[in-house]
Amino acid sequence: MLASHRIFMVLFRTLKELSTKRLISDQRTFSEIASHLFEYTWTLWKSDVQTILQNFSALLQCINMNSSAEQQNDLLLMCERWLLCLKIIRRLIISGHPSDTTSAQEVRQVKEVSPVLLSAIQSFLPYYSSSLEGQIKLCDFMKRACTKLMKVLVALQCKHPYSFGDQTVLPAVLDFCLKKITNPEPAISSFEQFLIQCMVLIKSVLECKEYKPTLTGRVIDGSGESLSLDQRKKSIAMAVGDIINTVLPSEGIILLCNILIRRYFIYTAKDLDEWYQSPEYFHHEQDMIQWTEKLRPCAEALYIVLFENYRHLLGPVVVSILHEAMNCCPPLEIEITPGMLLKDAVYSAAGHAYYELSSYLIFNEWFHGSLSIELANDHPNMRIIHRKIALILGQWVSEIKGETRKLVYCALIKLLQDNDIAVRLAACRSLCYLVQDTNFSEEDFFELLPTCWSLCFNLMEDVQEFDSKVQVLNLISVLIEHVGEKIAPFASQLADFFHKIWEESTGESLLQIQLLAALRNFVFSLGYQSSICYNVLLPILQKGIDIDNPDALNLLEDSILLWEATLSNAASIVPQLLDFFPYLVAITERSFDHLKVCDQVAVSIIEDYVISGGIGFLNRHASSLAKLLDVIVGNVNDKGLLSTLPVIDILVQCFPVEAPPLICGVLQKLILICLSGEDDCNPSRTAVRISAGAILARVLVMNTNYLAQLTSEPSLSIALQQAGLSVNQNVLLCLVDVWIDKIDNATAIQRKICALALSIILTLRVPQVIDKLDDILSVCTSVILGGGRELSEEDPSGDATSSSGPHNESHGYGGFASKEFRKRQIKDSDPIRQLSLEDVLRENLKACAAFHGDASFNAAISRIHPSAFAQLQQALKMA
Repeated sequence: MLASHRIFMVLFRTLKELSTKRLISDQRTFSEIASHLFEYTWTLWKSDVQTILQNFSALLQCINMNSSAEQQNDLLLMCERWLLCLKIIRRLIISGHPSDTTSAQEVRQVKEVSPVLLSAIQSFLPYYSSSLEGQIKLCDFMKRACTKLMKVLVALQCKHPYSFGDQTVLPAVLDFCLKKITNPEPAISSFEQFLIQCMVLIKSVLECKEYKPTLTGRVIDGSGESLSLDQRKKSIAMAVGDIINTVLPSEGIILLCNILIRRYFIYTAKDLDEWYQSPEYFHHEQDMIQWTEKLRPCAEALYIVLFENYRHLLGPVVVSILHEAMNCCPPLEIEITPGMLLKDAVYSAAGHAYYELSSYLIFNEWFHGSLSIELANDHPNMRIIHRKIALILGQWVSEIKGETRKLVYCALIKLLQDNDIAVRLAACRSLCYLVQDTNFSEEDFFELLPTCWSLCFNLMEDVQEFDSKVQVLNLISVLIEHVGEKIAPFASQLADFFHKIWEESTGESLLQIQLLAALRNFVFSLGYQSSICYNVLLPILQKGIDIDNPDALNLLEDSILLWEATLSNAASIVPQLLDFFPYLVAITERSFDHLKVCDQVAVSIIEDYVISGGIGFLNRHASSLAKLLDVIVGNVNDKGLLSTLPVIDILVQCFPVEAPPLICGVLQKLILICLSGEDDCNPSRTAVRISAGAILARVLVMNTNYLAQLTSEPSLSIALQQAGLSVNQNVLLCLVDVWIDKIDNATAIQRKICALALSIILTLRVPQVIDKLDDILSVCTSVILGGGRELSEEDPSGDATSSSGPHNESHGYGGFASKEFRKRQIKDSDPIRQLSLEDVLRENLKACAAFHGDASFNAAISRIHPSAFAQLQQALKMA
C-alpha cells in the first residue's frame, strides 16, 4: 500500500507538470497519456471508494476499533491514494481534452464521472455528521474528501460546461447543492468549506455564458459546419436553461435569496467578537478577503449573480425584506438583536445590488426616512449599522442627487469621527468614491474641508495596518486632486502631515509610493504656489531620485513623476532644483530601464530645465545635458526619439551658438539617422528622419559655420563607416537629398526650416549644388506660396513632450506663466518664423549665380519647367 501510494504521488506530480505545457504537440501528447491512464485510474478509484466506505461503516459499528495500527495506517494510506487518484482523474479530464466550448462535442468522461462523484459525496457526508469520534485523521480526511469532490465538480463544469449540462449530470448536482444551502443537516451547517463549494458551483452555473441565450446573429453564407456548431450550442443552451428553470423555479429563486440574506449574511457571535477585538483587522478581512475563502463573502458573490439574473423577480423581494427589517429594528434601537443583525444583512444586500435595485428603491426617501435617523443614534452598538450605512453611501453614489448630496457629505464626515475604526475606514472609502464622482460639488464640500483634513490626519495616527494607511492617503490624494487651487489655505498643514508620514514610513517603500503620488497631486493643485512647500517637498524628492538610496529601486519611478510635476509647476528653477539635474544622468547610467519606463517624463524633465533654467542651467550642467541626450538618442526606439527630438530642437533654438558644440555627438547621431534611409512603409521612422533633418537644418540656418565644420569632422566619417553607410559626396549634399525627399512629410515649421537650409546650401562653393538647383527651387517655391497659411494654422504648442497634469492651464497662479505658455512664447519668438524665406532665397540666388557664373546658373535655370519657373517668379515677387 505504501509503495502504491508513492507511485500515485509521483504520477500525479508528473501529470501536473506535463499538463502545464502549452505547445500543441505537448497537449496532443498529454491527450494520448490521458487516454491510456484514465480507465485504470478511474477503476481503481471506484474500487477504493467502496473499500473506504466499508471500513468507515465498520468503524462506526465498532467492529474494528481494536484493529492493529498497521491496518489503520493502511486505511489512511488508501484514503490518501484515493485522493491522489481523484486529483489525477481531474487532471486527465481537464487537461486531457480540449474544452467542449469550442466544439460543443460532449466529453464522455464528464458524463461518466460526475454522477459517481456526486454519489460519493452523498455517501461520505453522513460520516462527517457522525464525526468518527476518536479518529482525528479520518475525520480530517472526510472533510478534505467532501470538499475536494465538490471542487472537482466545479472544475469540470467550468472546463466542459456543455458536457456538464447534460440531463444526467446537471439536474442532480444543482439540486443537491441547492438543498445543502437552503436546508442543510445540522452538522453540515458548520461545514463551511463544503457549503462554499456548493455556492461556487451554483454561481458558476448561473453566470456561465455558454448557458445564456445567444443574442448575436450569424453570417448567412457561413459554412454548414459553423452553422451546425452554432445550432448545437444554441440547442444545448436552451436545454440547460430548461433544466435550471425546472430545478430552480421562481419560488426556489426567492427561497434561495431569502436564505442567503437571512442566514448567510448575518453576523455570527464569532464575527462580532472578532470585530470587537480588532476593528481594523475585521474591516480589511471583510473588505479584501477572497470570496471563495469565507462563507459570507461567497454567499454575497452568489447573491450578486442571482440578483443580476433575476432582478425583476428579486427586486421587490429585497425591498420587502428591507421594510421588514426596518420595522423589526427601528432607527433608535440600541440592542444587538436579531432584528438589528437582519437589518445589517439586508443593507448588505441592498448595497451589493444598488444598480438593479435603484428601480425599486428611491435613495432620497430611504436616506431621509431611515438612514439619517440611524446615523443620529450614537449608541456604541449602532456601529454595526453605521458601518453598513457608510458602505451603502459609497455604493449608491450614482443615486445621491440634489441637496441630499451635501447631507451625505456631512454624514460621512460625522462617521469619520466615530469611535470604531472599522466605521471610520468604511466612511473613508465611501467618501473617496463620492469625491471621485462626476457630480462632486466643490462648493458644497469646501466648508467641510478643514474638519475633513483634521479627521484624516487623526485617522492616520490611529490606524496600524498598511492597508488602512493607504486608504487614508488615497482619500487625501483624491481630495487634493479634486479641490484644486482651493487647497492653498491648507498647504502648510498638509505639508507638515506629508513630512511626518514620510519620516514615520522609513523603510516602508509601498507606503512611500502612495505618499509620492499624493504629493504629486498636491503640487499640481498648488500650481505655481507649490514653492511654499519646497522645504518639505525637495528633501523627499531628493531621497527618491538618489539611486544610492536603499529604497531607490521601489521609489524611483514615482519620484521621477513627482520631479516632473515639481518642475512643470515651478515659477522658476530654484538653486536646489537646479542641483538635482545630475541625478537624471546618474539614473540613466545606472540602469536605462528606469528611463524606458518613464522616458516621456524624463524628456519632459529635460525640457523643463531647458525652458525654465535658461543660460544659467546650460552653463552649469552643459556636460551632463550632453551626456544625457547622447544616452537617450542612442538607446530609445522611434517613439522615444519622437518625444526627445522636439526638446533638442528647443535647445538649439534657445541657444543656437552655445548648444550645437555641446551636443556634437547627438548631432552626429541625427546625421546617421537621416542618412540611414530605412523608412519605407514605416511612418514612425519617416517622422524621426524628418524631425532629425529639421534639427540639422535649424543648426545650418542659425549656426551655419558649425554644421559645415561638423559634417567635415573625421569622427563623423568613422561613424558613417561603422554604421555601414557609404557616402560618395559631401555630407551636406546628402542632407539636401533628405530635406528634398521628405519635405512632404514635414510640418509647416519644419518645411520652412528645411527650405531656409536649402536656400543657404545655394551659397556653398560646391559645384554639385548647381545640379540640385531645380529641386531646391521647387521646394522653396512651394513653401513660400503655401507657408504663411500653414504656419498660421499650425498649433505652436502641440508636441509630444507636453506633460499633462490634473491642473495644467495656459496661465499659472499668481501671474506666473505656465510651462505651456512659456513654450508657446519660445516658439512664437522662433527666429525661423521671423525670417523671410523669399528674401533669403533672392539673396542666395544672387550669391549662387556669382559663384557658378552666369552661364552655368542660367543654364540650370533654363532647365526648370516653365510653369515651375512662373511659380518661382510669383513667389519671389511676394514681399
